[in-house]
Amino acid sequence: MTSKALMAPSFFSQNSDGVFVGNDPARGPWSADHCHAGPVTGLAARAAEIEIGAEKMLCRLTLDILRPLPLSGLRVAAETTRHTRTLATTQITVHDLDNTLCAQGTSMHLVRKDLGDVPTAAVVPLDRAKAVPGPFSIGVGLHDKPYFGQFLDVAYPPGFDLHPGPKTLWMRTPNLLEGEQQSPIQSLCALADCGNGISWNAPPKEMGFMNTDLTLNVHREPEGDWHASESISHWHSSGIGMSQSVLQDEKGPVATALQTLVLHPPKA
Repeated sequence: MTSKALMAPSFFSQNSDGVFVGNDPARGPWSADHCHAGPVTGLAARAAEIEIGAEKMLCRLTLDILRPLPLSGLRVAAETTRHTRTLATTQITVHDLDNTLCAQGTSMHLVRKDLGDVPTAAVVPLDRAKAVPGPFSIGVGLHDKPYFGQFLDVAYPPGFDLHPGPKTLWMRTPNLLEGEQQSPIQSLCALADCGNGISWNAPPKEMGFMNTDLTLNVHREPEGDWHASESISHWHSSGIGMSQSVLQDEKGPVATALQTLVLHPPKA
């Protein structure tokens, strides 16, 4: 079977002015004109990694989503705010074509060392060989244009069903940027922003659950192009929620992702 992710266009193309223009896979499920925040998080990680360089690993990325992120064009920049032998930090901004600030964030990078074997927690990795292909967990989008969920390769542990509540899935996504190989952490960002869409407690037609931010903490760079998310969402009558995800590759956990959620019933 042909891989949807490998055959899909990259999430973004970059024009001669340095603007990132979203392709169909970058479109979110909520609006036909705006991006899914996961691919944009990948652009934020890319900007931070370029700014700091490969000597240090991006270990934390926090992105506050202030406004919808238009597919028509985004400018993404990162500026160093601290750089020592051990760590570095950046301030990241995402602007639209009208120079409106749409998202902002920070990153932290730690120096790479070679310590040999060190003790760590014993965790049994998920077994992708037993995973069963299936649809993206959020189902159809709220518009009729091609969107993010239609360009992914998705697989679930045996016996899955798309019930409300916590879920685990494997995902392979399109490349981040046309003509450029994405870094391991960039390849993780789209999945990191899917926790709310994986572990919803009611379908979108019954309750909206958009995230207002994403914090990604990485303790090991992922390997391969298939990554898994074990996700749970906590929803409350206050209209506030949170999604928590443990992200893994085929060797075991590599990161955690947290999203703050705003809940809103559908309009009558």
